[in-house]
Amino acid sequence: MPNPFAIQTTVEDGLSIITLEGFVDAHTAPQFESAVQSEVDAGRVRLIIDCEKLSYISSAGLGVFMSFIEEVHERGGDIKICGLVPKVKHTFEIVGFQGLFEMLENQTAAKQSFAAS
Repeated sequence: MPNPFAIQTTVEDGLSIITLEGFVDAHTAPQFESAVQSEVDAGRVRLIIDCEKLSYISSAGLGVFMSFIEEVHERGGDIKICGLVPKVKHTFEIVGFQGLFEMLENQTAAKQSFAAS
């Protein structure tokens, strides 16, 4: 049985909010990558990745974040990650994401962080 995965993108106040749900692994990472690429291609580089409903992320999923961070920064944007459950947050911390990405409690905190920058 495949692991459930859902992705949803909304735009609010110039911020693209990509909500991930379920498992991001080698099978679902391309959908995640496509969603981020669509936002970047549209010139939307202020991204919030909401991981509140994300229960697992593999190296393939982590790679999606890494493949966009430089381009987004070059275009004057940022990627903020919010809503990490402890198990997933631990994965992000092991690979040192806290040095590259702002990891916030929830969407509200991520929006406030963009407003302050």
